[in-house]
Amino acid sequence: MIHIKEVAKQTKITVRTLRYYDQIGLLASSSKTEGGHRLYSEEDLKKLQQIQFLKGMGYRLQDIKEMLSDAKWNWSDSLKSQLVYIMEEQERLKSMELSLRELINGIAFEGGNDRLAIQKLIQLSNQNKKRLQRFTESGFTAKDRELWAKLPKLGGEDPSSLEWIALLGQIKRLMTEDPASPKVQNIIRRMMEKLTEQFEGEDEFLDKLWDARKSSAQSEELGLYPIEKEVLDYMERGYEIYISSVQGASAAQGGES
Repeated sequence: MIHIKEVAKQTKITVRTLRYYDQIGLLASSSKTEGGHRLYSEEDLKKLQQIQFLKGMGYRLQDIKEMLSDAKWNWSDSLKSQLVYIMEEQERLKSMELSLRELINGIAFEGGNDRLAIQKLIQLSNQNKKRLQRFTESGFTAKDRELWAKLPKLGGEDPSSLEWIALLGQIKRLMTEDPASPKVQNIIRRMMEKLTEQFEGEDEFLDKLWDARKSSAQSEELGLYPIEKEVLDYMERGYEIYISSVQGASAAQGGES
């Protein structure tokens, strides 16, 4: 027979937990010392291993108690049921992970304004999920839907999405400056580079996307993260200045040649 303290040492299960298992009838000790300390047999240890194994698969202690005490327990049905539960939990946790990433990135984009980020994400989560019909009604084609999948995602952890969030956050923090300033123009330049990398030759799609983005109603219907009109207007002015600068430089080079 093995003393409860030795069992706890061997299994890394606390004495308190072993006592609790005994109290609820999950694992009773086979014997006790004269001083009242619990003693466990080899069979008890095997049962403890089974308990920990099933616990590791997500079963509740009450379920484990029924499983181990019922000789006619349908293990196949029980395991299949538990597998469905675990898969549903994975989906739930994945959804929670996405929400956390969106909130972290939203707060970064809003310059640390956590309340504003939370308010905007709640606004998005409360919207109707029937995006496909609205997508079509907004003038986007089947090909556009494929391009849509390449857009940066607020909850994304890929380098491209994270860079877009950082660039937008920088634009928002620099709005007190002239959009023609080198700082702002460097950000606009990088945005244009990224658009070329991801959507080269897809100007029609980008135009429709920008029109949708500038319409608060359409932007909301399509599930786009809310960006204030003044931010979008500022970005547009910066873009126009950038394009004029590029065209001017090209014209100058053409004249020299």
